Amino acid sequence: MSAGTLSGRLDALVRRVVSPPRLTSLALHLLAVGIALVFAVIVLAGILAAYGTAPSAVIEVVGEYALTPAGWVAMVNKGTTYYLAGLAAAIGFRMYLFNIGIDGQYRLGVFAAAVVGAAVGLPMVLQIPLLVLTACVVAGAWAAIAAHLKASRGVSEVISTIMLNAVATGVIAFLIAPERFGAAEEGSNNTQTALMNESGWMPAIHVPGLGEVYGFTVVAVLVGVLFWVVTERTRFGFEQRASGAAPRAALLGGTDPRRMVVLTMVASGVVAGLVGLPELLGATSHRYGISFPAGLAWVGLSIAIVGRNHPVGVALGALLWVFLERCALPLDLIGIPTEVVAVVQATVVLAVVTSYELVHGMSERSARRRAAAFARGRADTTEAPAETAAESPAEEHA
Repeated sequence: MSAGTLSGRLDALVRRVVSPPRLTSLALHLLAVGIALVFAVIVLAGILAAYGTAPSAVIEVVGEYALTPAGWVAMVNKGTTYYLAGLAAAIGFRMYLFNIGIDGQYRLGVFAAAVVGAAVGLPMVLQIPLLVLTACVVAGAWAAIAAHLKASRGVSEVISTIMLNAVATGVIAFLIAPERFGAAEEGSNNTQTALMNESGWMPAIHVPGLGEVYGFTVVAVLVGVLFWVVTERTRFGFEQRASGAAPRAALLGGTDPRRMVVLTMVASGVVAGLVGLPELLGATSHRYGISFPAGLAWVGLSIAIVGRNHPVGVALGALLWVFLERCALPLDLIGIPTEVVAVVQATVVLAVVTSYELVHGMSERSARRRAAAFARGRADTTEAPAETAAESPAEEHA
């Protein structure tokens, strides 16, 4: 066997020892999720026991009210919004950035899209892309403020984005007044934007026997695929992770961490601009108003943590989050406070974080043991030829 072939095999063996196979990594992730879910179920069982409610009663009422055909469609529709919020948070998490400004960014973006949708009446093939572009540009520009402060002045993105959320609320309150871009209906105190042109109403997807799913769900899936490709299969994704984990090392390698901060925050803001579009383009109101919820930044951050910043995990986390929210009303019917849902959601997040840290520690210890065993074995194989070579001259002399 040639020296090159032997060296190649040794390098391959070292990679397998230090980096576990994908199946092992997948098994560890599944183990972490399993631990988290078991812990959450135990906490929920304890709460039910404290209220004297049998688990069978909870399962029955949840199945009757939350898991109906209409309930599944509602979960997918609302899950689309949560999924996009989770992706926006995951983009920042990839570089250890906390974009808490998702809430303000999405509301400014959807407000701008609603105003443009009411003022412009292009054909549908042009109108919908225009509204999407408007929301993304406005939200990305708002996120760029925090990105600039972080990159140029070192201002924490947590503080700046929280403050910008409050500023965004004030800006919208000023612009949505009836004398500007708002439109108040007669007999109503609710201020909202004018009704968008019908060319901006995205057609829904009819599912036989279930109902209508937002057409923007398809766009959300495509955004998830694009997210995975960019973060896992491009140079940008590598530089993003490197800049977040070791900024100085990345700088020595030719990557400007400050530039990556700006690009990452702006990209997170662009995706945040999509968060309100499923409801704006697909719901029945087709205008911006008080029906658009606040606080989606915390929801997105929580879902990204549960999904481990992977688009598939974020999707499952979004559906789990919506399912737990839909359980609030059925639980209230049997005398369990709706706040229990928030307790379970927080428990899931904490359990996922804790279990992943435990499993990650187990994986690292296992890798170190395998690496040490391989090093000892390799040392033994190199010492044996040396001993043979030392004995040969003595045998020839005899």
